Amino acid sequence: MRLGLITIVVDDYDQAIEFFTAALGFDLVEDSPSLTNDGRPKRWVVVRPPGAETGVLLARADGERQTGAVGNQVAGRVGFFLQVDDFDAAYERMLGAGVDFVSLPRTEAYGRVAVFLDVAGNRWDLLGSA
Repeated sequence: MRLGLITIVVDDYDQAIEFFTAALGFDLVEDSPSLTNDGRPKRWVVVRPPGAETGVLLARADGERQTGAVGNQVAGRVGFFLQVDDFDAAYERMLGAGVDFVSLPRTEAYGRVAVFLDVAGNRWDLLGSA
């Protein structure tokens, strides 16, 4: 058993692709035309960290309810965790790419951590070894 994809609801496919690939360094795995259940056009967009098996499906908000979830998928909590081998290098690269960090790096029992916002406004932990 494995976790294949998680979904992040976004406002715009292209802005989300740019953020995840350029700012975070993810690979664009797929960007294919698709259809909603009722036949309207959409895209199937998947990104993932290099070498990772689990990907992120970037889903454009469809309707008022989904639009309301953009940036608040986990009720304001940190809901996503990006583990890196070199915390300081990743932090500096992401800062240089304009990633919005809402906390300074700190050391916890489980390692180095800093909270950042994705393109939609969801909170992530950047995590590395202590």
